[in-house]
Amino acid sequence: MELNTEAVSGPARAAATVVVLRDAPAGFEVFLIKRHGLSDVLGGAYVFPGGKVDAADTLLDMATHLDASPQQLHADLGEPDIDAMTAAGLYVAALREACEESGVLFAHGADAAVAAQAAALLREGRAFDAVVAAMALRLNASRLTPWTRWITPRVPSLSRKRFDTRFFVAALPEGQQAIHDNHEATESVWLTPRAALRQYWDHEIELAPPQIMSLASLSRHASVAGVLAHARSRRPPVIQPEPFELDGARVVCYPGDERHPVRLAAMPGPTRLHYRNKRFEPADGFEGLFR
Repeated sequence: MELNTEAVSGPARAAATVVVLRDAPAGFEVFLIKRHGLSDVLGGAYVFPGGKVDAADTLLDMATHLDASPQQLHADLGEPDIDAMTAAGLYVAALREACEESGVLFAHGADAAVAAQAAALLREGRAFDAVVAAMALRLNASRLTPWTRWITPRVPSLSRKRFDTRFFVAALPEGQQAIHDNHEATESVWLTPRAALRQYWDHEIELAPPQIMSLASLSRHASVAGVLAHARSRRPPVIQPEPFELDGARVVCYPGDERHPVRLAAMPGPTRLHYRNKRFEPADGFEGLFR
């Protein structure tokens, strides 16, 4: 994965991501999609379903089509610096992106057939709020649990765009399947967090630092219930990576690192990743992701 050498200008664009989870015999698994190689954001990398917040995300009739009020979602998100409608729009964006990119529909009574119908209508170009209204859906925003907030730095990184992304965790709805859309994403896979990181380490897949750090954090849990309980137990941490040069190479540090202005660690795992061999990795090798 090539490092962008130009500084990124402009404000960070609001975005939302859903880390979809399911329990499995070998331990819980995470759904990852492979971005199209021509994508201008992390092309070819494996990511969680997500994308930019659209202006239309706040146009949904929330009283009719959400199972929680904007005020409740605002309180759950834990961001007093934004208003309730903005917070609700982040949830709607996450619900929309999950359906668009993975075919997963968080809605009351939605089975595989209903989810497939909604995803098909979105692929035809129908607006999300129009699809929700036409299908008389009641979206389960309460099934999304805020987990972390990642803000892209201005200095050069992997992307030429800046995002302020809210990460939500959620269990795959019963009876549904997740699958990539064959447009923005060309492949998809279910993997345990450690197996995904193992494939990254073995050069089988590409991951960006937020996914690396997120998977390292998720690997500490034994089940979907454990992840959700942990997410509900604290306010989602804000993670603003701090890149710097060390011995002529790029390093990115995170809260808790001696070079980061925030001295309290935001999540378990390494506090810095080194860019070498055209990828980011901890200083002490693969096992360093889990110490």
